[in-house]
Amino acid sequence: MSLRIIFMGTPQFAVPSLALLYEAGFDIVAVITAPDKPAGRGMQLTESAVKKYAVEKNLKILQPEKLKAPGFIEELKSLKADVQVVVAFRMLPEVVWNMPPMGTINLHASLLPQYRGAAPINWVIINGEKETGLTTFKLKHDIDTGNILLQDKIAIAENETAGTLHDKMMNTGAKLLLKAINGLANGKIKEIVQSSSKGSGDETLQHAPKIFTQTCEIDWKNNTDKIHNLIRGLSPYPAAFTFLQEKKLKIFSAEKEINNAKNNPGEIFTDNKTFLRFSTNDGFISLKEIQLEGKKKMSIEDFLRGWRGN
Repeated sequence: MSLRIIFMGTPQFAVPSLALLYEAGFDIVAVITAPDKPAGRGMQLTESAVKKYAVEKNLKILQPEKLKAPGFIEELKSLKADVQVVVAFRMLPEVVWNMPPMGTINLHASLLPQYRGAAPINWVIINGEKETGLTTFKLKHDIDTGNILLQDKIAIAENETAGTLHDKMMNTGAKLLLKAINGLANGKIKEIVQSSSKGSGDETLQHAPKIFTQTCEIDWKNNTDKIHNLIRGLSPYPAAFTFLQEKKLKIFSAEKEINNAKNNPGEIFTDNKTFLRFSTNDGFISLKEIQLEGKKKMSIEDFLRGWRGN
């Protein structure tokens, strides 16, 4: 069965998924992505990564400002899609996700029902998880709660960052999504109802809410592992931060040292040449790649060459 697919997505994370569906020969009847936005110093209108791919492949593109706009809804209906696929797109109104006869399939970057929400890649690392994964599921009214189609597990390395995990999941997720759509096309997928309050076994459900500025500020009274996980989980964006001489200091990478030394949390130690570290309640965080407010991103050695510190 050759499915008529409407694909919805915006950032680079969604591009491999669209590419695999296109290359597999599915009929992509339209690609829906965010409107072009001004960016950069010249505020030039910039196309999303998904739009750039769609233009390259001469696919029909829709960029609605409002997903409930009557004109947009009528155009969706006219496309007569069998199924819609959503990867890293905004929330859909029911009139949109409930339209196709085979429903709307979403790719989510966690092992649902764990880490429902906007920032699962960040939160699994912030919380020190050793494993995560990807889930394809059918959208319904409550966010990230629909019936599961397929899942795939991914190990989280000790020094994994949100950036490196994102790139792994982007490609693994695309393959999982293709497998799910093939399964739907040949009728060989059995949907699994999500648990509403527990994960597999009896563990409490973890959530993945949007990241706010207050999430990113480091509390040096915490233990070394917790701070190191926060730095990894927010790197490269939006980045964990602290303050140095009253200026915001973003930290993109760091090394941890647990030694139960009794220093004041947040106390700075440096040789002004090769290392700058902050004390925690059980050790140190040694900075490796940073960006001081008003400066470019740089290694700690480059930073110390121009810094007049203690």
